[in-house]
Amino acid sequence: MTFQELALTFQKLERTSSRNEMTVILSEIFSIASDDEIGEICYLLQGRVAPLYEATEFGIADKLMIRAIAAAYSVDVPKVTSLFKTHGDLGTVAEEIAGAIKQTTHYSIHDVFEQLKTIALMGGEGSQEQKIQALADLFTHSDSLSVRYLVRIPLDKLRLGFSDMTMIDALSWMLTGDKSQKSVIETAYEVRPDLGYIATQIKKHGIHGVSHVKPVVGAPILAALCQRLKNAEEMIQKMGEVDVEPKYDGVRTQIHFDRKNKKITVSSFSRNLENTTAMYPELESIADQIDADSVILDSEAIGYDEKTHRVIPFQETMTRKRKHNIEGATQSVPLRFFVFDILEKNGEDLMSTPLSKRRSILEQTITKGPILSVSPHIVTDNIQMLRDYHEEQIKLGLEGVVVKKWEAVYEPGRRGYTWVKFKEENKVGKLADTVDAVVMGYYKGEGKRTNFGIGAFLVGVRKGESFVTMTKIGTGVTDDLWKEMKVLFGTYASNKQPKEYENIDKIFIPDVWITPKIVVEIAADDITKSPSHGAEFALRFPRLVRIRTDKSASQVTTVSELETMYHNQESMK
Repeated sequence: MTFQELALTFQKLERTSSRNEMTVILSEIFSIASDDEIGEICYLLQGRVAPLYEATEFGIADKLMIRAIAAAYSVDVPKVTSLFKTHGDLGTVAEEIAGAIKQTTHYSIHDVFEQLKTIALMGGEGSQEQKIQALADLFTHSDSLSVRYLVRIPLDKLRLGFSDMTMIDALSWMLTGDKSQKSVIETAYEVRPDLGYIATQIKKHGIHGVSHVKPVVGAPILAALCQRLKNAEEMIQKMGEVDVEPKYDGVRTQIHFDRKNKKITVSSFSRNLENTTAMYPELESIADQIDADSVILDSEAIGYDEKTHRVIPFQETMTRKRKHNIEGATQSVPLRFFVFDILEKNGEDLMSTPLSKRRSILEQTITKGPILSVSPHIVTDNIQMLRDYHEEQIKLGLEGVVVKKWEAVYEPGRRGYTWVKFKEENKVGKLADTVDAVVMGYYKGEGKRTNFGIGAFLVGVRKGESFVTMTKIGTGVTDDLWKEMKVLFGTYASNKQPKEYENIDKIFIPDVWITPKIVVEIAADDITKSPSHGAEFALRFPRLVRIRTDKSASQVTTVSELETMYHNQESMK
């Protein structure tokens, strides 16, 4: 199949906002793809040349792409820059410039995939010039429509308006003409979130191709997530005997360890599947603490002062999430990884094993040391004991506790009532818990904030695979942070409303749209019903707590969760 055929599919997807129509379009391209092509198509649809969890990034910004377009078509950089200011999309710019030139060469999907992968892997001295030349060569031998998407993919601006869940729907549709196989495929995806791999298995073997998917060291499992219950009484009533652990305000980190033929390999992943291995060099020293040939561990990375035994605040811990001067950060913010679960050991899948047994296996596997610590816990079905342990953690400066059903299996990526967070009245607002929201757009500043170019921003929550508005934020932000946010928002600015955004009341239309990439944590006094917002709820006196770079848009609070919070709030009045 040629890349031009795939570009036509991209164009169809771009022209529709119907989720069902997108599913059908995707299923059609999956159906005609070969066994070898379908995986590469899935990665390209994600704007990548590798699974989301592999640290294979293009490292290409707008300025470099402008130079590549100029080199491909022998035009001046200022001309490309001027057209970019007009269109707001370099893919459209390249397509317009290429339109006057007839191209006869049509690359196959595999040819394009391999060339893009080569570009992504270029590094070291002179790599920028090499990338410019390689991109220019690719553009000059491609038709104008293909160039539109060949520009957008390395910029991570494909913006077709659907998520991995739509692709899962499409794989089911390819098999049966409906979504009846969605849950089976989604279960496999939660264990191994690699759509290229899963699509290839399904293409070759049908739905039975995913039956053997199990945890593999080096491929992250979607993190289990917490639900909300309003008090200790309801937790014990709903969950029975529970495991109670401190809730650390750190960075969720899944650790993968393997020693084969005396060679030790360690990797780590964030909850949004980012490969964080390079950020945590101390994990290279954990072999002496692990009594196993291979393990997958669930943990929380916490900045920890060994002298005072003080837990370092989240914002300081997050400074470790960097790609430069890691050695300096390691010295200034030492980490301890509090391990609370084990998902695989020596090739055995433990996710279907009850927590009571997993905890025993974990304690037998991890020995005490400077890097890894098994998280403390209690097991109880006593309401007062649960409440007392929760209060102890608050006094220690932690957020509270996580309450887990003692005999429950590990449920990746799901928000069932097997894990529940128990937090005190939030210190930065009267609402008992904070809300994670996606930034949808921003408003240009007035008065003093005119200099920043931003004065407030619009946030929303998830409803199905779409996002709906919930509130505007204009407080809780320092002058320096406004400036930083303007730069960050500019990275994901869009000249048109993203297709994922629905039911936007005209009174909330922002000056600049933002693609759903940035997650923020919001505190407020309470939740109110709102006929104007798409969520049908709003936050009263909302305040920015922090930017959550450790979370993806798919992990923000849902409308149903917001409704639960509202009812919990009302029942306490």
